[in-house]
Amino acid sequence: MASEFPETPPAGTGPRIKRILLEPKAEWARIDAEPATVSGIMTGWVVPLAAIGPVAGLIGSLLFGYGIPGIVSVRPSLMFALTTAIVAYVCALISIFVLALIIDALAPSFGGTQNRVQAMKVAAYSATASYVAAIFQIIPPLAILGILGLYTLYLLYLGLPRLMKAPAEKAAGYTVVTILCAVVLYLVVGWIVFSSTAMFASRAMFPATAGGSVTVPGVGTIDTAKIDEAAQRMQAVTDRMQKQQAAVADGKAPALPPEQLAAMLPASIGGWNRTATESSSGAAAGIGGSNAQATYTSGDKQFRLSITDAALAGAMGAMGEAMGVQSNREDADGYEKVGVVGGRMTTEKWQKSGSGTYGVLYGSRFMVEAEGEAPDMATLKSAVGAVDAAKLESLAK
Repeated sequence: MASEFPETPPAGTGPRIKRILLEPKAEWARIDAEPATVSGIMTGWVVPLAAIGPVAGLIGSLLFGYGIPGIVSVRPSLMFALTTAIVAYVCALISIFVLALIIDALAPSFGGTQNRVQAMKVAAYSATASYVAAIFQIIPPLAILGILGLYTLYLLYLGLPRLMKAPAEKAAGYTVVTILCAVVLYLVVGWIVFSSTAMFASRAMFPATAGGSVTVPGVGTIDTAKIDEAAQRMQAVTDRMQKQQAAVADGKAPALPPEQLAAMLPASIGGWNRTATESSSGAAAGIGGSNAQATYTSGDKQFRLSITDAALAGAMGAMGEAMGVQSNREDADGYEKVGVVGGRMTTEKWQKSGSGTYGVLYGSRFMVEAEGEAPDMATLKSAVGAVDAAKLESLAK
């Protein structure tokens, strides 16, 4: 059986890193021809290299703290630093897998050939520069040198069209669209890491409580024991994403038709009557979504009820659901809550002036949200509850 990495030139992670950074064109040619599997690339390349940044950040934060050493710095507790590293690591692994799905899905639109293994090669090996540059996180003042990881974009530019067999005249467009998708993906991942760890920002927030959770006074909690569950949940979601992508390859739309979503918006909710509806959708190479919304009026007040099918993009919501992330804020004008209620990511915001927002993510795919003027939050919750949640979760599978 052929090995997943060639024996000549010399195999091994170290030599390949050197070659892909210094001789990228020649190395992409070798990578293109070598036999491999998705799991082999993940375990043999991504798993060890993706750990560089989180481990370097963990060591750097414990040794030097956050801030400017010698002037002002805050050293986190071991629990906080470890949790941050683990969440960042899990997200790094997930992001490469999702990026490979995006690369594979986009291929036909730019004259390329869909091939899951080749797409994984592009996603994994083009990230090499950013993996190596992440070592500078070990010394916080040098973290700015992590910008050298932008060399990853050049590696992507060289490897993407070659491995995905895109014609030269469409290679630039394919690369640009992939980079834009990657930027959005990494912004989402960064937000997840920040949201999952920002709750530990002050020393008073660091102590762990029994049961593996950390309490954040005035904000909420995160259950650190659920990190493994988060990884398992994301594996289930990525399996679902693969099924969705296969359906797209068979000619099916990536998201439900907006008319189907609109049909789920009730004609009236209590004393509120539907006065207007609108819907829209968009997709490119299997990546897209659809939305339907209606305006409900009672007297001089009105709110909007919407259903959004986020399709593949909604998968990232499973991370927050699995980890039980919660956030709370309250001031003189109102309050805002984000957390998991009944196993679903839920957002709730209320202004004392008489307006608010309430949203629930069903099946890590469908967001149902009510927003606008109302007598109280109960009215907005009732509006969201008027949509058939069981049907949405069934459609999400």
